[in-house]
Amino acid sequence: MVLGDSLHEIFQARAIHDPDRIAVVAGDEAITYGGLRERAEHLALRLRAAGIGPGSFVGLCLEPGPDLVAGMLGILSAGGAYVPIDPAYPATRIEYLLRDSAVTTTVTAGALRDRLPSSAAVELVDAAPQQPDASPAPAVGRSDLAYVIYTSGSTGEPKGVMVEHGNVIRLFEQLAPVVSCDERDVWTMFHSGSFDFSVWEIWGALLHGGRLVVVPAGARRAPARLLTLLREQRVTVLSQTPSAFRQLIAADAAGAAGGFPDLRYVVLGGERLDVAMLRPWIARHGDDRPELINMYGITETTVHVTHRRIRSADLADPGVSPIGVPIADLRIRLCDETGAVVPDGVPGDIEVAGPGVARGYLGRPQLTAERFVTDPEGVRWYRSGDRAVRRADGELVYLGRSDDQLKVSGYRIEPGEVEAVLAAHPAVSGALVTTRDHGDGDVRLVAYVVPAPGAERSGSLAAELTGLAAERLPAHLRPSAVHVVDEVPLTPQGKADHEALWAMTSRAATDSRVPDAAGDTGYPLVVVTAIVEEILGRGGLRADEDLFDARVTSLAFVRIIAAINERFGLSLTGAELDGSATLETLAACVTAGSNEGVRVAV
Repeated sequence: MVLGDSLHEIFQARAIHDPDRIAVVAGDEAITYGGLRERAEHLALRLRAAGIGPGSFVGLCLEPGPDLVAGMLGILSAGGAYVPIDPAYPATRIEYLLRDSAVTTTVTAGALRDRLPSSAAVELVDAAPQQPDASPAPAVGRSDLAYVIYTSGSTGEPKGVMVEHGNVIRLFEQLAPVVSCDERDVWTMFHSGSFDFSVWEIWGALLHGGRLVVVPAGARRAPARLLTLLREQRVTVLSQTPSAFRQLIAADAAGAAGGFPDLRYVVLGGERLDVAMLRPWIARHGDDRPELINMYGITETTVHVTHRRIRSADLADPGVSPIGVPIADLRIRLCDETGAVVPDGVPGDIEVAGPGVARGYLGRPQLTAERFVTDPEGVRWYRSGDRAVRRADGELVYLGRSDDQLKVSGYRIEPGEVEAVLAAHPAVSGALVTTRDHGDGDVRLVAYVVPAPGAERSGSLAAELTGLAAERLPAHLRPSAVHVVDEVPLTPQGKADHEALWAMTSRAATDSRVPDAAGDTGYPLVVVTAIVEEILGRGGLRADEDLFDARVTSLAFVRIIAAINERFGLSLTGAELDGSATLETLAACVTAGSNEGVRVAV
């Protein structure tokens, strides 16, 4: 990697060295390093003319693609720090982010202007060519801010994390021995620019001179399409949350045999990894190529903090979530409630020190002082709120959030302990334990489990798991109910969506009987609707309602397509929908497929 004191300086060196190399691919659109540099510099001139310079915060509201990357580079080249705002956010959240960050300029384009509130003091800037500016570019160093990414706050209000250029640059310098990349590598951008996992994806590609492939929304929704994209684009570095990768594993297991000869690394992060979910992937592809690397990290410590190569031997202990050792320039200590460091083998709260620790929270000095603390030796530590235990071999095992501890009937419960027992069942690929309030103080534990590929989704599995919990856990740790679900739904950040899980299992199931063949001739919409309701366990969907907007998960959609194919004798893949996943379009595909004679022999 070319060294430098700022992210855009390193990129510019790459662009000057090899301007014709493709930098970003998004669908049919591709832009070279030279072209990207030119667009970024044009934008930087406009921003500087608008008064943007070192210390300025600039909003960035663009869809993933070349415009977004050019916007980042242009803002940094002008000396500012970008504040990514996902255009899909609700209007109230967008307005809050603009107000809280006090940005005076927001980079956007086209129809996205309408996503910005008229009440905000926002100047819209397009990346249009400008006259050359003879004045020198502002000096930007490693200690200058690069971006402000907002994370959820315990008070319900998002808080902006201020991250410097040096925080990001040293991330790739230090992880070079772990994820060794160069200009030949192809990275995916799977995550929103407002989620810090995208920092790893975008700058991982650009700082190494590699290619960034933006994953379209359709491929994020349909794992089978992502598998195709990985092969067609010859992706070498894929980053996934465990929840998203679980969907990809299921799609891979359901598809035709075939590997990914170009894929070198699968980097997992963003949430707790249940090692058991990797069993079908390792059985199919092994653990050497691609390498499976689990990374623990926090926005406040610049994406990644620890790393751990996952091997097939780890499947022997599926209840453990190994996160390995700290990145070389970081330190981790585990502390008890008093702040004292705990010995090996004793769980404690994770605190992180080193050059990855961010500057603090924007406009929140009190919260910054509470979470970013300095010890008597002058070392600055970030108190993460996560818990881990250090084993005798020096490796860390992740236990979950300290504030995720549950209290039921006076007992403090670590959900990870219960999840580990359930995940140890060979028919389970993942488990999530939380609480349900039945009113009047009647709070009970409830578990959601995802069956392993090929395992039956039945009441007998729930009964077996209830018995397993009774065998291995004391009474206060046993879930009052075990729900077998097709998949744990994800938030836009790729993390487990607890609210959606609650809704999935609390909604009364509808009559899911699919009409008999004798009665469904000429009525594909009726049959398709019945199939969808049966798989979802609920009704009430409009015929023109997008199924993904209705919180249908990717794996459920795969099952819907499979069930439709089985019922009608078709070979649909989902690509026929052309981005419109409704009951109407599904029924139209059935009609078209039947008329075109794409039935399979039965």
